[in-house]
Amino acid sequence: MDINSLIAQYGYAALVIGSLAEGETITLLGGVAAHQGLLKFPLVVVAVALGGMIGDQLLYLLGRRYGGKILRRFARHRNKIRQAQKMIQRRPYLFVIGTRFMYGFRVIGPLLIGASHLPPKIFLPLNILGALIWALIFTTLGYVGGEVVAPWLHHLDQHLKHWIWLILAVVLVIGARWWLKRRSKTKMPQE
Repeated sequence: MDINSLIAQYGYAALVIGSLAEGETITLLGGVAAHQGLLKFPLVVVAVALGGMIGDQLLYLLGRRYGGKILRRFARHRNKIRQAQKMIQRRPYLFVIGTRFMYGFRVIGPLLIGASHLPPKIFLPLNILGALIWALIFTTLGYVGGEVVAPWLHHLDQHLKHWIWLILAVVLVIGARWWLKRRSKTKMPQE
């Protein structure tokens, strides 16, 4: 079974799982796979959005339930947490949608939002909208980037075979050296 058939068979499930937390890289790769015709572009967007939405929803619920306890562990970042909470109170719609685009906030953002007790009826639709926008942007970037990566991906199977053999050879050499050193130490006479 080659890599292309694996992507075609398990690609959407891998995209959902891979985009549960930090999923930009997996989303870009999904776009590349769509460009190659291995996956369908709209389904890549839906799979990635679903994974991102589920991940953020779980973090939001965790923040609602245990947010105070979790945030107390980050005492040295108290000022930044207060600033973020003020932003959530002033512009909750913008913060919920924008948190997945802010570097360093992808995981902590939904926790902060949950800890701020933003009602679920506000968070859920904004989470879905933000996930769809995010998925569409990054999948499109991957799709467009697929034009650049396509020649390399065409020969990926051959590259993988070479890398596997190289890694296997290196592991064997290192293992043999280790075994020989260990063997020589055990045969040395004790003084």
